[in-house]
Amino acid sequence: MHKHGRHAIEEAIVRRKEQHQAAFIPFVMAGDPTFEESLGIILKMAEFSDVIEVGIPYSDPLADGPVIQASALRALADSMTMERAFTLFQAIREKTDVPLIAFTYVNPVLQYGYAEMAEKLAQIGVDGMIIPDLPYEESEPLQQALATYDLALIPLIALTSKDRIQKIAQSASGFAYCVSSLGVTGERSQFASDLQAFVQTVSSHSSVPVAVGFGVKEPAQVHELRAYADGVIVGSALVRLIGAIDEAKRSGDPRQVDAAYEHLFTLAQNLAQATR
Repeated sequence: MHKHGRHAIEEAIVRRKEQHQAAFIPFVMAGDPTFEESLGIILKMAEFSDVIEVGIPYSDPLADGPVIQASALRALADSMTMERAFTLFQAIREKTDVPLIAFTYVNPVLQYGYAEMAEKLAQIGVDGMIIPDLPYEESEPLQQALATYDLALIPLIALTSKDRIQKIAQSASGFAYCVSSLGVTGERSQFASDLQAFVQTVSSHSSVPVAVGFGVKEPAQVHELRAYADGVIVGSALVRLIGAIDEAKRSGDPRQVDAAYEHLFTLAQNLAQATR
């Protein structure tokens, strides 16, 4: 029986932690470059991922760098909507038990309705949400709506949240998401030197695992983070290669498309391997 909700997410990460490993948590945009292709990519990722974040594209993504914005635009161009994203989640859940997190912005969720959203996600087998532009101070109504179905609301915690770190960490369900670098998502070459101390502070206040994201792009970095983070989240580095698949398709050369897919899955598997 598939455990669902926050417990599925927490247990998937704790299972790795008990083996002195970190969980591998990739981010993929729903519908990028098309509905079917994103379904195929996510199902392939599920074979070696512990949890998967799936973005629901929004036309005004605030926290995202250019790579993920471009991804959202590709998905929107292929007519991805909130409703189609729900259909995609359902199709993923029919084929895999991997815990799923919906990543989107507060506006579309407000428009849909918190209670309605929570009920819908529970119904289609999504385990939690990440809403990067929902401030902690305003998160309680959504948190309560999701908690009705045992779903996680995963908070983003930044180094700059100093006085609020304790409160935010204590409120976390699923995992606490530590933002490794200031600013928008994207690939960083250098992590803040005080990242380790920051992650340890969050861990000390949180009853759930702590994962690090923003700026992770290569196996060596994952290996470094594994020493003190329970999970490692990789988005832009993978999404960039999904963009390359889309470009290869336009070349009309199937060999280029195959090579682009291979490039994506090789990087993803190497990143996953580095958490072990």
